[in-house]
Amino acid sequence: QVQLVESGGGLVQAGDSLRLSCAASGRTFSNYAMAWFRQAPGKERDFVAAITRTGGTTSYGDSVKGRFTISRDNAKNTVYLQMNSLKPEDAAVYYCAADRGYGLRRSQYDYDYWGQGTQVTVSS
Repeated sequence: QVQLVESGGGLVQAGDSLRLSCAASGRTFSNYAMAWFRQAPGKERDFVAAITRTGGTTSYGDSVKGRFTISRDNAKNTVYLQMNSLKPEDAAVYYCAADRGYGLRRSQYDYDYWGQGTQVTVSS
């Protein structure tokens, strides 16, 4: 059991950067692999990035590879998503998710716990 709360969303211009945070509460945060997903209005919830329990390995969706970086600080029970070179198509509600398995899964249905989401808006 883990509870997740995202923060850091906001309104930015194309080309700007933004860092999202996901704070976790509950037992043994380090036992969970973590991921970020995003969902725009009328669209499916898409995979953005994932990270293993120790933070040693990461995976990214094709549309964000080279621009976004996922990281975690297990001492702070927090996972981050650094977003650089933002594009209008990056605008969405961003969700943090936790997985009790090994990690790096790309389907939303593989994740056990979810945060409430944080809105990212990118103007052109």
